[in-house]
Amino acid sequence: MSWAWQALRALRLRLLGPAKELVGTDQFGNKYYRVPKHETRAGQIIQERRFVEAINRQAYQYEMGDFPIEWEAWIRKKRNDPPTIEEILKNENYREEMKQKIKDVSEKDKLLQAKEYKEGLVAEPAHTQVKGHASAPYYGKSEPSQDPTSTANTFQPGSWMPPGSGSSHNK
Repeated sequence: MSWAWQALRALRLRLLGPAKELVGTDQFGNKYYRVPKHETRAGQIIQERRFVEAINRQAYQYEMGDFPIEWEAWIRKKRNDPPTIEEILKNENYREEMKQKIKDVSEKDKLLQAKEYKEGLVAEPAHTQVKGHASAPYYGKSEPSQDPTSTANTFQPGSWMPPGSGSSHNK
């Protein structure tokens, strides 16, 4: 390398910092980069930066699972080394096996519960039905009454009597 080229490269490094390095890609096509720790021309130390250039560039279109968990851990610096494709595929297969085992155990548990309910060993869970709030004017009715309930224009203080009390009003 010529002396001039080295000088230009050193100047660019001091002014702009080091170039991003491609670390790897995932099965979706996302590219993962790092910018190594470096010192600015003012002497400030800039820590290593890790980031992803996603295939899907609009943030509102991201969904859970767009980035493999292993790459996300690397970006967040929870792990030092970037993951390999083999590691990602191995972990994905493990997660799928666990999902299947959970499904199998859940089905087996449902069958066992049904058998215990049938034999009377366990009481079936109570199914409560909400009919409304007790303070609502239509409590226990299938739907609210259409009759007006306001007595704003005709109300007289002391005139109200509880239902069923008859005319035994003490004066």
